[in-house]
Amino acid sequence: MADSFNDKHIVLIAQELDISVKQVGSTVKLLEEGATIPFISRYRKEQTGSLDEVEVTNIRNRLGKLVELQKRKETILKTIDEQGKLTSELRNRIEECFDAVELEDIYLPYKPKRRTRATIAKERGLEPLAHTIFSQAARDVADAAQPFVSDEVPTANDAIAGARDIIAEWISESQRARNIVRKHFRKSATISSKLVKGKEEEGAKYSDYFDWNEHIKRCASHRFLAMRRGQTEGFLKVSIAPPADDVLDDLSQAFVKYDNESADHVDLAIEDSYKRLIEPSIENEFTSALKESADLEAIKVFSDNLRQLLLASPLGQKNVLALDPGYRSGCKLVCLDSQGNLKHNETIYPHQPQNEQSKAMSKISALVDTYKIEAIAIGNGTASRETESLVKRIRFNKDVNVYMVSEDGASIYSASSVAREEFPEYDVTVRGAVSIGRRLMDPLAELVKIDPKSIGVGQYQHDVDQGKLRHGLDTVVESCVNHVGVNLNTASKHLLTYISGLGPQLAKNIVEHRRKNGDFTSRSQIKKVPRLGAKAFEQCAGFMRIVNADNPLDNSAVHPESYHVVEQMAHDLDCTVNDLLTDEAKRKRIDINRYVTSKIGLPTLKDIVEELAKPGRDPRQGIKVFEFAEGIYSIEQLFSGMVIPGIITNITNFGAFVDIGVKQDGLVHISQMADRFISNPNDVVKLHQHVKVKVLEVDVNRKRIQLSMKGLE
Repeated sequence: MADSFNDKHIVLIAQELDISVKQVGSTVKLLEEGATIPFISRYRKEQTGSLDEVEVTNIRNRLGKLVELQKRKETILKTIDEQGKLTSELRNRIEECFDAVELEDIYLPYKPKRRTRATIAKERGLEPLAHTIFSQAARDVADAAQPFVSDEVPTANDAIAGARDIIAEWISESQRARNIVRKHFRKSATISSKLVKGKEEEGAKYSDYFDWNEHIKRCASHRFLAMRRGQTEGFLKVSIAPPADDVLDDLSQAFVKYDNESADHVDLAIEDSYKRLIEPSIENEFTSALKESADLEAIKVFSDNLRQLLLASPLGQKNVLALDPGYRSGCKLVCLDSQGNLKHNETIYPHQPQNEQSKAMSKISALVDTYKIEAIAIGNGTASRETESLVKRIRFNKDVNVYMVSEDGASIYSASSVAREEFPEYDVTVRGAVSIGRRLMDPLAELVKIDPKSIGVGQYQHDVDQGKLRHGLDTVVESCVNHVGVNLNTASKHLLTYISGLGPQLAKNIVEHRRKNGDFTSRSQIKKVPRLGAKAFEQCAGFMRIVNADNPLDNSAVHPESYHVVEQMAHDLDCTVNDLLTDEAKRKRIDINRYVTSKIGLPTLKDIVEELAKPGRDPRQGIKVFEFAEGIYSIEQLFSGMVIPGIITNITNFGAFVDIGVKQDGLVHISQMADRFISNPNDVVKLHQHVKVKVLEVDVNRKRIQLSMKGLE
């Protein structure tokens, strides 16, 4: 990309995002040099003016769109030039255009098209007649059409009809006409959804949209995606359009100049142009825009949920017994050590039909003693409540907390190549139980092994643009992994893959180097990993943690490039670096203004001092034990008005789903989430939050539970 284009893009991005040109320029330069978003936002605050991850991401995304637009311009310029129609004025219009819709309008008259009614009319020599009628100069149109009658055009009426086809296409390619239609779409277009005849029973789940109509500005993203899915599945017909008469009136005012016979034919051409050419085109345009907007909203919802899920509270390095519950096939049981290594597995049968409860309880108790189990994880799927009840009846020789763990995506992991590689000698049931136990210990480390969209915390994730979804979710995973940091000596290659500057191959090389040479004792040793050069080390080092390293800063978020600053601080206070990490009084004596240089400013120095107070500390909150209502196991046991505990399992734009222990999540609609008006459920609840809810309504047949949080905060 040429520098001149780059400069224009930087200025445009700065204006759109309300960020200074200098900040955008510095950020773009860092991105083009291969710096990652976590690295830029954490370690390059002086260059960017302390832009956060969201702002850096917005710059990257907008730059990507402008680069795509630039490529499109080059294609358009080449196509028009090959036609011999590229004037200097047209070239300038295209080069100075930064709106994708406007660019396509400019290109439309020159865009190669299939054979149309207008091209056929032109081939028959009717273009001069079209010019005559369109200028509205001819008072007797039939007389003007007579010279164009031929073997291919048998009558004057045929000639006039052909000329109208040409005029209709001219109008459809007119930027003025298209903008008039767009204005009406923006102002008064409605989205309508109708049932496809005969699909009442088959499409019953879309019954809300059998006869739906609303202004496109009021159409929420989840409703639009629901209608789109119903249309794709063949149950609904969906259309978007403004009142046609109003549009035609404005088009007539724009193109009809006189009150004569020619003008009447222009009016006919306008109506044909709108209904046959412009309306379908602009409808597609607005449908695409609504789809893109809905996709972005759905991806944001999914991303917000995924971030909360990945940053969920970890139990930490404890010995865990994990249970994947089941009835007939039994409960798969595994014992894991504090590093997540599988030490034992077997199957117990405490439920129907075997009902071996005493035997199962004795076995669990014995394993807790044998493997020094500190916590028990139970998957929240089939038979989970019954298994939880059984475990809580066991009298252990010590305190052992019991946790319910989400199984979302566990089956995807257990059948994946990642799981087969980890546990080639075990079947999917053992792998699934191991995953449940590891999720309790460290949700982030385990969930990175699963395709994010398989985790199931969003809305309509299978209906949105899959490329954008994957890109958005990968950005979230990268952000979370780098926010927490990783233990270099225990992290899996899957976790390391998301560390700034690495990727699959370097992550694999790190794990292989660790296997051959033993644990890393310093960050500098990372440089010995094959193919990990200076740039990759710069990007990744600050996010690596080495517990009990020779240099205590290796277990902190202080970047190696700033070690000399901390060492100077310690020297000036006549103490060691370790003293600064352990002695708050000494840290309070640090005057960061003394250490400002041309490369290191106050933002970085503040981060360094903050990190000295919490080196190696996990930023995630500690885990809490949750208990469902005693004795409530099925939807049939619920009744209106009862208040019970629940845990948030999914958040959407229209509310939150809550697991209340009856094998069917209930919905707290956004209108029932608080005693005040809220526009975003995330303002009130977070994923996995423990809440109290009141049952409003229970529909056993449809398995729908309506809940409220009002008055229960």
